[in-house]
Amino acid sequence: MAEPLLSVRDLVVEFPTRRGTLRALDRVSFDIAEGEVLGMVGESGAGKSITGAAIIGLIEPPGRIAGGEIRLRGERVDNLRPEAMRRIRGRRIGMVFQDPLTSLNPLYTVAEQITETIRTHLSVSEKEARERAIALLDQVGIPAARRRIDDYPHHFSGGMRQRVVIALALAAEPELVIADEPTTALDVSVQAQIIDVMKEICASRGAAVMLITHDMGVIAETADRVAVLYAGRLAEIGPVRDVVQAAEHPYTSGLMGSIPTLTQTADRLTQIPGAMPRLNAIPTGCAFNPRCPKVFDRCRTERPEPQPRPGGRQVACHLYSAEAAAGATHG
Repeated sequence: MAEPLLSVRDLVVEFPTRRGTLRALDRVSFDIAEGEVLGMVGESGAGKSITGAAIIGLIEPPGRIAGGEIRLRGERVDNLRPEAMRRIRGRRIGMVFQDPLTSLNPLYTVAEQITETIRTHLSVSEKEARERAIALLDQVGIPAARRRIDDYPHHFSGGMRQRVVIALALAAEPELVIADEPTTALDVSVQAQIIDVMKEICASRGAAVMLITHDMGVIAETADRVAVLYAGRLAEIGPVRDVVQAAEHPYTSGLMGSIPTLTQTADRLTQIPGAMPRLNAIPTGCAFNPRCPKVFDRCRTERPEPQPRPGGRQVACHLYSAEAAAGATHG
């Protein structure tokens, strides 16, 4: 097996508070191969954005990585000094945030922001950096890129601003792009265009993508594999087609059942009862057990570890362990 581009092992992220330490990520492990799109999905608060922030070294203090390791092409990056991490961020790992206005400085033109990023990370002249910036804007679908490059961010619509942010994230030709809810604030037709642009450009450059979203439709259209997070833990990971068509974890089944389809005749969508637990009240055993339709005694006392499943999947559920199969009583 080729070495993964990104390898995350037993990642733990904690936030100390006056009332005790909150564990936002609890032993999360996954890999991303070169050129692969990994979708990361789950309800708000599942830990998706925290995972992305941990990978690029942007956990806000007093939050910290309290365990595990993150490797980029085999090199450990979670314990680097801030200056060394800054060199990796932008150069080797690009970031696309949900709100383009958090990534773009309103006081500088698009040209100034993209060329500065290019020149910070690549040794090219001012003129070459500008030509590269124009080519990038052209690639992400900004009409009349040569004329519009000297505009300010507020001169662009929301969808066009997000294209500029993608160009900015790709400016230094990173190996990995982390896209955190890149289409949430956009209307559906623009969403599809933005996703297509990201896929196309990353494929042409051989970059891997970690796509963080709560929208399973976007994942189904875009990702090669999908990782499902619940309460800071990995519930299921596998090829996107397998997970969408035949989810194995009861939580993933609930997520899939809540997506409307064109052929659906039922009056109501499936819904998962209850709400995801707060970080200071995660249940013992499986975090999903109070909401799970297939819960049994072991789920309430023992945390399930990810079990290897056919087709390269992993599912953290006692239903798939040998002991459960041997005759657990549901109830």
